[in-house]
Amino acid sequence: MRLDGKVVVITGGAQGIGRGIAHRYAEEGGRVVVADVKEERGQATTDELTAKGAQALFIHTDVTDATQIQAMIDFAVERYGRLDVLVNNAYWSKGGTAVELELEDWNKAMAAMVTASYLGAKHAVPHMERAGGGSIISISSVHGILAAARSVAYETAKGALILLVKQMAVDFGPLNVRVNAICPGLIVHEGQNTAWQQDPFQVGRRQMDYPLRRWGTPQDIANAALYLASDEASFVTGHALVVDGGMTVQLQDSHSQRVVEFLRQHRDRLA
Repeated sequence: MRLDGKVVVITGGAQGIGRGIAHRYAEEGGRVVVADVKEERGQATTDELTAKGAQALFIHTDVTDATQIQAMIDFAVERYGRLDVLVNNAYWSKGGTAVELELEDWNKAMAAMVTASYLGAKHAVPHMERAGGGSIISISSVHGILAAARSVAYETAKGALILLVKQMAVDFGPLNVRVNAICPGLIVHEGQNTAWQQDPFQVGRRQMDYPLRRWGTPQDIANAALYLASDEASFVTGHALVVDGGMTVQLQDSHSQRVVEFLRQHRDRLA
């Protein structure tokens, strides 16, 4: 019970990575506040947790709205009396280059992924200090380390999150508040279109990107988030923990050669 009695807030907790973290934290004794714009799914996740005997609450939260972020933190403290862990997981983004992307979409992406993490800390840290310390975890991405085409908003925001984490680790370390990031690779979950998994060619092509020859699950990220939230990580702060099945450790020439060999074996799909 590594989070026994601790109060945790998880943004984007209704599905996917956030839902996986909520379940893992509840299994370890955490009192969980699920925050999301998806009310039906968020309440369903909360009901799943309470059915397992956990203490859990849902609050509708749009992380692009500063007042709702403060209300989320206040709600957790009012209901449970303290705050120990904040997971900044919710995001919004839209593809495109700097030429293609509208300013409105750029601003919304920055608000959801970067400003929301800043505001979450702004309101959470004073409560964590009163509780004797705490842990803030921001879900970044391998896209915060390496860039992909036509993803200017997502790549920029996820990269900014990593340096924001480092800055806040420096600022809040003296308060015993640790701040870390997790950088997932491909995580397949129930909120996505996973029809491609029925196609052996698409499955094999994606497996080529990972030395472990598999993509990740919410449980993989939840286990990392549990470690960073627990006292086992009491000397870990300012770190960006990559959980990507080895995707970002490989040389591109080696990877491209494996892909070429795979495609040669499936010439019929390329005709």
